[in-house]
Amino acid sequence: MTAAEIVLELNRFVIGQEEAKRKVAIALRNRERRERLQPGLREEVTPKNILMIGPTGVGKTEIARRLARLVGAPFTKVEVTRFTEVGYVGRDVESIIRDLAEVAVRLVREEMRRQIEPDANVQAEDRLVELMLGETQEPSNPFASIFGFGQNQQPKAERMSESERQDKRRDLRDRLRRGELEDEIIEVEVEEQGSSGMPFLGDGQNQMQEMLQQMMPKRTRRRRLTVREARPIVRLQEADRLIDQDKVAQEAVRRTEQSGIVFLDEIDKVAAHGAQGPDVSREGVQRDLLPIVEGTTVSTKYGPVRTEHILFIAAGAFHIASPQDLIPELQGRFPIRVELRSLGVEDLRRILVEPEHALVRQYEALLETDGVALEVSDDAVLAIAEFAHRLNEETEDIGARRLHTLLERCLEDALYRAPDPAFSALKVDRAYVERQLGEVAANPELSRYIL
Repeated sequence: MTAAEIVLELNRFVIGQEEAKRKVAIALRNRERRERLQPGLREEVTPKNILMIGPTGVGKTEIARRLARLVGAPFTKVEVTRFTEVGYVGRDVESIIRDLAEVAVRLVREEMRRQIEPDANVQAEDRLVELMLGETQEPSNPFASIFGFGQNQQPKAERMSESERQDKRRDLRDRLRRGELEDEIIEVEVEEQGSSGMPFLGDGQNQMQEMLQQMMPKRTRRRRLTVREARPIVRLQEADRLIDQDKVAQEAVRRTEQSGIVFLDEIDKVAAHGAQGPDVSREGVQRDLLPIVEGTTVSTKYGPVRTEHILFIAAGAFHIASPQDLIPELQGRFPIRVELRSLGVEDLRRILVEPEHALVRQYEALLETDGVALEVSDDAVLAIAEFAHRLNEETEDIGARRLHTLLERCLEDALYRAPDPAFSALKVDRAYVERQLGEVAANPELSRYIL
């Protein structure tokens, strides 16, 4: 996609902020251009990281998230305030790259599952037939006798001749395809989810736990399920057996390195502003982030990941601090800066109705499920936008997020009453909006807590 086409696609979901959309579109297009360069030059061309400056609720996160979805790139959003300087209790910044690698693995695995879906469906059907016949033989586990699991294997079916077995299998397969066996109960072997570890020991302990889990056999248990419930589980198990996990890991590492996108939110919260006390570790967090953004190699359970060509998009409101309060080395790693403006009445009006899954459409669909026809007039939409803009100016500016609160307040009665046979339609106009919001919005102290 060209940069202009990327902007057009972003316009379907994000209203306004044209400059920010142009910047990220160019950054994405430059990645495509880089792939066409000679290998030697390609290594030297690094992404131009972006610093977005603007109040909350104006579209910073949405632009980055939609951008990643647009190209199917691994994407992770992290709150920088979750991290602390090495030596303090908190998350290690390298976990950002490990999380990104996990996202890439999920993306690649899903793509491969779609590619082998026909074969997986055939094998899943065979397995369901075997489970109903009691013929399935779970793989032998050399550790079963030691650790005491996997010993409750389903007994083999009674011996029958080969011709009888084939006839029975054909009959079950035909009935399975006709949907006649959906409520039959079968026993399925499922993997038990391991414990999440002890987070207070930090990322190092989690890495150790992952290594041990890979070395130890996976613990399973039997579940009694209907065929309808078991089918997606069995299909997923058969798909994973067909997938080459080594290829998944290799491709995931490659995508993480070449097309990964990291969104660093609230970067302004670690910009020291000449204060003491809690600000002690803020500069340390910046210095820990620096090698990741600059380019280093991070160990993950899928292999080492180089970060030189990962695109970093940082964002912050910078109400108190300013970008100049970041350490100079980190400032230099975000050469492209874009300021996102606060949303005006027209922006808020468009956000309510224009995006592909606009808020008004969401509420119309929600009430339609209860048989209520909701109609929101143009003057009602404008009135809600005006209320939102005024409240953002008079209280805290939370951008488009204010619209969620106002719409929920306006439609609270309708959402409570439905479904009611006597309540089948609702027309919302400006007068209705003013009745629902006017009294609360007119009281600054009340609106501060309710709206």
